[in-house]
Amino acid sequence: MITRSNLAEQLREYQIRSKHQWATLAFLSSTTNSPSRVDTTSLLLERCVFSSLVFAAVALYFWYTRLALSLICVTFIILTCMRVTKKMKQNRKYKQRMLLPLSM
Repeated sequence: MITRSNLAEQLREYQIRSKHQWATLAFLSSTTNSPSRVDTTSLLLERCVFSSLVFAAVALYFWYTRLALSLICVTFIILTCMRVTKKMKQNRKYKQRMLLPLSM
């Protein structure tokens, strides 16, 4: 059952979380247009994936099949990790949105 005290507590927690998120974003970036730390890590991982695929193609060209296969395996592991973390972040955001009722 939803009571006034539960709603007040949820609202207080929501305000604390929003202040904390705003403070970290303001600390990490000097302007609003610069990418956050999460975007930077995803860009770094995408560059690693691209470079490992290019190195795998070069290794295949020079007949280093074991190296090429290992690079391709590492690439797929990185891609699956990126997908899992993306899903976890989406679920966390969805869960935080559902804490407060829409009327608040």
